[in-house]
Formats: sequence, structure tokens, C-alpha cells
Amino acid sequence: MKIVKIEDLHCNAGWRDFSFLKITTDEGIIGWSEYNEGYGSAGITAVIRRMAAGLIGENPRAVERIMSTQYAITRQAPGGINQQAMAAIENALLDLKAKSLGVPVYELFGGKVRDTLPLYWSHCGSYRFHHAAVMGLDPIRSLDDLVALGAHVKARGFRALKTNIFRFDLDPPNMYQPGFARSPGGPELNADGATLAAIKDGLAAFRQGAGPDMGILLDTNFNFKTEGYIKVARACEPFNLFWLEIDSYDPEGLRLIRDRASMPTASCESLFGRRQFRPFFEHRAMDVAIVDVPWNGLAESHKISTMAEAYEMNCAPHNFYGHLSTLMSAHFCASIPNFRIMEIDIDDVPWKDDLVTHPPVIRDGALIVPDRPGWGADINEEAVRAHPPRNPHP
Repeated sequence: MKIVKIEDLHCNAGWRDFSFLKITTDEGIIGWSEYNEGYGSAGITAVIRRMAAGLIGENPRAVERIMSTQYAITRQAPGGINQQAMAAIENALLDLKAKSLGVPVYELFGGKVRDTLPLYWSHCGSYRFHHAAVMGLDPIRSLDDLVALGAHVKARGFRALKTNIFRFDLDPPNMYQPGFARSPGGPELNADGATLAAIKDGLAAFRQGAGPDMGILLDTNFNFKTEGYIKVARACEPFNLFWLEIDSYDPEGLRLIRDRASMPTASCESLFGRRQFRPFFEHRAMDVAIVDVPWNGLAESHKISTMAEAYEMNCAPHNFYGHLSTLMSAHFCASIPNFRIMEIDIDDVPWKDDLVTHPPVIRDGALIVPDRPGWGADINEEAVRAHPPRNPHP
């Protein structure tokens, strides 16, 4: 079997684009993966195309050899866009190899440990600030809206939700994201009294609507420095958080936050590869390690999870993309012993289900692990073409 063609496909996903990689072999077997070119990752497609040029004629089943070679080629610029491009290739190769063997991808990693994966409803309320219209939903404009949304999540059978920081005292109301230069508060990233009050009000609203048994996760992103995260943790104490999620590239600072927080902490979704994760494990900097499968590749993500296991730490996937990414992350979660919970976006564009041949199946707030070969779904190219991307990919 040889690789004969590698293509990238893109489609409109409302406020972003979904991107897919397609690897075709001379035997007609096709491997798919999903990757993301937004959120600081512009240029991945160009890097993928450059890497792909050297893979034509290669045996796609030699995944470890191919990826080790790509790592060596990019050794002087590790991580970042290079790693994301490699991950897109790795994930498509794994889908292809599993299909050639007639098995699900998780069988390549020792089989599945579990049949169902507990989920948390991610970006709960967040997308409804600016993108409610394209999703056909009512916008979030008040704390009462958060109360109602919390009750809705509970009624849908979910046992956990993750939200962000909302500032209803601003005009217009908005998400608080100075760490991404999307709201006031940067570059200093201090936790002032108004922001801390907004955090408490938002969590209280969700707790009122969702009830005492709902797992509530707060994602603070890169919005504070170490001092600010400690203040945020103290502000969250009355609300019995499932975890406080923090983005930081400082393992010692993250460990300091963990030591002073009364709730579990989660981090590392922006890291690449075992080498970047290692100091965070060595410092025991967080309670849960978040691993991005589209960024790292599933095989590399497995190696990261194995390192985490040695430090008695569980893992959760970073998964706020399309359905194929959800299935990719599901195979990761299904096949590792040290799994915590799985992220998924429920609020999304109406045509999201059309983009794959078999959308993920969710029952009672849990994802059913598929048993079809490969990821368990292919990309519906006709549906992708029906929604041209927002940004051109010449």
C-alpha cells in the first residue's frame, strides 16, 4: 500500500472554519483527520502541504517511522505549527491504518478500556454572546439567561458543564478574554474587583439553574498572571467547582496556584509533545492534564497520557472542534486507563452533523464509543463543499 494523494478540505463553521486532511492510497483506502487553523494557528495548511509532498509513495501503515522522521526534520523548530501539521498527518494515517485492518483506531492502542465517556458541555453560554444567530439560539445577555441555560443543560442529561468569565456590567455584555486581546484588561492581566465579582455572579447563576449536583468547570484561559489566578481560586471556593482550568507556561507558578486552590486544577491544553509536558508532570503542577489530540496526534497523546499515569494524574482531551475531532478524542479517551472526563461543544452550527457520515452518539450526557473501523466516521465531502470556508485556502 502506498500514499498517492494528500488533500486538505475546509468549510464554513459559523464564526470559524473546520479543516480536514484526506490521505488516499493506491488501494483506495482513505484516512481522515480534523485540524484547526484558527485561534493562533494560521499557516498550518501550508506546512501540511509542504510535509505531505515528501510522503507520496510512502507506506501509510509505517506511522511511527513516518512521524519520527517528521520530528527529526522539524527538530530545530519543535512544537507549534510544525507539531500541529504533524498531528494532522499522524491522525489521518492512524485512521487509514485502522481501516486497512478493519478495526477501530482504539484497537491500535490496546483496545478500549470503557464503552461510554462522560461529557461536559463546553463553552456553556460563551458562544451565545456573539454567535447565537448563526446557531439559531437565543443570545446570552443577563445572569437570568445563565440560570435558564444551567437548567437546560441539566434537562438534557448532562452532569457537567464548563463556562467562561462573563462581564454583564460592560456595554455590551461580553466574555472576559484579555489574555487573547479580545477585551479590556491586557496586557497586564490583573484580577480586579469587578472581574472577581463577575466570576462569582456567573457561577452562582449556573449553580442556581443547574442544581447542586452539576459539575461546574471554570475556564480562565490565559486571562491572569499567577497572583490573579490565586485570587480567582479564592473567589470560586463557595461554588464547589469540578475544576478550575488555567493556561500557563510556568509549571512552578501553576504548582503554586494548585497548592493554594481548594478545588482541583486542570491545565496544559496549549502544550506540544512529551518534552513540553514533562516539567509540568515533574512539578505536579495540576490535578488533570489536558491534552489536545488534533494538536499532538493520537499516538503522541497516548505517550503523554502514559507519562501522566506515572505521576498518578488523569487526562482529559481539549476538544472544542468539529465532530471528527470529537471522534478522534473519543478513541484517545476510550483507550487510556487514566481518563477523567471529555470535553464537547453542544452549541454549534446547524449543519455540523451533515459534515460526517456518522455523528457522535450521546446518551444521558455520555458519548457512546463507536465500533466502526477507523474513527467510526468519514467526512461528507458534498456537505463540506456546500459550505465554502470563510477564509480562502489557495
